Amino acid sequence: MTGPFRGPGGWLRCQLHSHTTNSDGDATPQGLVDHYARAGFDVLAITDHWHATSHEHDRVTVIASSELSARVPEQELEEAEVLAIGADVVPEPREHFATVEQCAAWVREQGGVPFLAHPYWSGLSAHHVLDAPSLAGIELYNGGSELANGNGLSDALWDLVSHAGRACTGVATDDCHYPGHDSLLAWTMVRAESRDQAAVLEALNAGRFYGSSGAVLHDVRVGPDAIEVECSPAVAVTLRSGPWDGGRVNADPRRMNWRGEALSRSPQGLITAARFRLPERWPWARVDVAAADGGRAWTNPEPVALDPDPSDEGGWLPDR
Repeated sequence: MTGPFRGPGGWLRCQLHSHTTNSDGDATPQGLVDHYARAGFDVLAITDHWHATSHEHDRVTVIASSELSARVPEQELEEAEVLAIGADVVPEPREHFATVEQCAAWVREQGGVPFLAHPYWSGLSAHHVLDAPSLAGIELYNGGSELANGNGLSDALWDLVSHAGRACTGVATDDCHYPGHDSLLAWTMVRAESRDQAAVLEALNAGRFYGSSGAVLHDVRVGPDAIEVECSPAVAVTLRSGPWDGGRVNADPRRMNWRGEALSRSPQGLITAARFRLPERWPWARVDVAAADGGRAWTNPEPVALDPDPSDEGGWLPDR
């Protein structure tokens, strides 16, 4: 479980969900790219509805993408949406795909990377992911949905997919329609060997990234009996795993720690490094960091080689 924290390449700050005047956005393509360039982004995927928007820029790699729709008959809205990252065409006629899997498979055929958009906001369930093996992953966090409706975080569904044995990554995005109002809320940190589109898409396919709404992950290391995390100052660092498993370390000394301990703290007492015992029963884990200002960061769930001690019933470890 080292994810993107080992190997060649560098970090790219990527916005993978945004809209322009080519669909229902408020900014022109030039205005939107300039906005993200000023904010220090390296990569922008413009995902207009049923329109692949291309644009050249000297500071930002713009990936022509789109947001497509598929029918979900049991849902009230009768649709799910899929981000077609890197697919520079859209299907004709521009009609809903019959299923999420058909949509995701079409994106793959065009050389794109498909992610299920805002599943919580759309009222979707784990089976919509499990029934679509061509999906690369889901939109774990949609900043616009969280800002407008409070339902942009889909981590519970994400974990249910992992419980079912499906490898599924998660991106964090703005879903920007009105730059300056619903932008700079969340992004995906991608580790790629260059800023070229091909390198970014390859890294997305390989899961070499983590999502953020403000917190920073510096490193995640797995040893023979522990997982260690280095991060920006946090009020809590959580190791998510299977049901009844995982652990949490809290900055507040009045709160217990479960199966973990803080290794270092900021001058304000916030956690900057933590160690966890390996999960007891389950072969996957992911890290979730919570900052004092509400920002979060999420690694992708990854396999963990377990050698559990059946006599170990878990417990809490005091800070050193």
